[in-house]
Amino acid sequence: MPMQPWFTDAKLGIFVHWGIYAVDGVPESWSFYDGTVPYDRYMSQLDRFTASRYDPRDWARLFARAGAGYAVLTSRHHDGVALWDTAHGNLDVGRDLIAGYADALREQGLKVGLYYSHSDWSHPDYASTRKPGRPPEPADNPYSEVAAEDEDLAAWARFLAYRDGQVTELASRYKPDLLWFDGEWERSEEQWRIRELAALIRSEVPDVVFNARMLGEGDYATPEQGAPVVPPDGPWELCLTINDSWGHQHHDRNHKSVAQLIRYFTETIGGGGNLLLGVGPREDGTIPAEQVERLEGLGDWIAKHAEAVYGTERGLPAGHHYGPSTLSKDRRTLYLILFDAPRAELNVRGLLGSVRRVTVLGSGTELAHRITGGLHETPGVLWIEPPTEADLDPHATVLAVELDGELELYRGSGRS
Repeated sequence: MPMQPWFTDAKLGIFVHWGIYAVDGVPESWSFYDGTVPYDRYMSQLDRFTASRYDPRDWARLFARAGAGYAVLTSRHHDGVALWDTAHGNLDVGRDLIAGYADALREQGLKVGLYYSHSDWSHPDYASTRKPGRPPEPADNPYSEVAAEDEDLAAWARFLAYRDGQVTELASRYKPDLLWFDGEWERSEEQWRIRELAALIRSEVPDVVFNARMLGEGDYATPEQGAPVVPPDGPWELCLTINDSWGHQHHDRNHKSVAQLIRYFTETIGGGGNLLLGVGPREDGTIPAEQVERLEGLGDWIAKHAEAVYGTERGLPAGHHYGPSTLSKDRRTLYLILFDAPRAELNVRGLLGSVRRVTVLGSGTELAHRITGGLHETPGVLWIEPPTEADLDPHATVLAVELDGELELYRGSGRS
């Protein structure tokens, strides 16, 4: 299916990891899976998960101020605890925390995304099979798999029926624009019955977008935490935490600065991707002030430089400009992003065609430019007068390079 244009135009999404793990501030699901927290203690958080100050409209307004086009909420993580009153299985928070979220996002004009884990380490029928060809670990984790000789395919079929029931509830009730799957590594595409699952979802939401962890049916690549050095071809999304944790962990104060987040964001959109930036609300539903401040700081920068963000596509490949760039969809304006105050003229290599003018985005100041060198088919180098201190943005300055025609690049090695 063709990619939905809203996704590639959004540039920024907010990834909300919210669940019972926020009560004690332990790693979501992994803390009992890895044995650092006993399972019963982990599940005791369910009785203490209040959502007492949860206001999805506050969330939605904040996400809109940040400049996001969509958000993704963890409807059910690997721990199996659903954030809605599901009729399938017996593990949920006892109320519907998703409907208000979906309504609030749509009020702000944002697209609705839901995270759902293929795996469920609490379901009694989940650990009934194993991925074909998966070598035995020294001790297979009992929450996720059994030895090949102990497989129970009837139990696995029951698990898939439960999974299908929950996903049908999500698709039919909330009509999500995006379904963000996870946990795919534990089984094969055939075991998950991905093709049938995709058809089931699309029968309810024909234009839904899937991430790549919907094996064989994904619409875009999903690198996690590590920014790719070479951007993936086609649409993609970098999911990244604001601090070091997905869910709320009380001790984690290692927040990335606004300047760092702007770098991640501009490098991502310059490579043709979206940034899915993670926040971890407290168990009561409030988002920590440190994360609010960073979302608002990122949003202030985006609002000032919106022309270089929305309605653009991936910019120059590495080697043409020392920093990220984006390109207007008509391919006639190139936006150069400068992180540091330039000490000399800026240069761009490999531009074929001429430049009409160069301005500083935000102030409109026009900068002198010239081209030097070049031979035969090899173009010269574009040199741009550095902006003055008054025109510099405290985090990242953007120059708009208006071209006489559509961008064309020389990618050769010059005359030998």
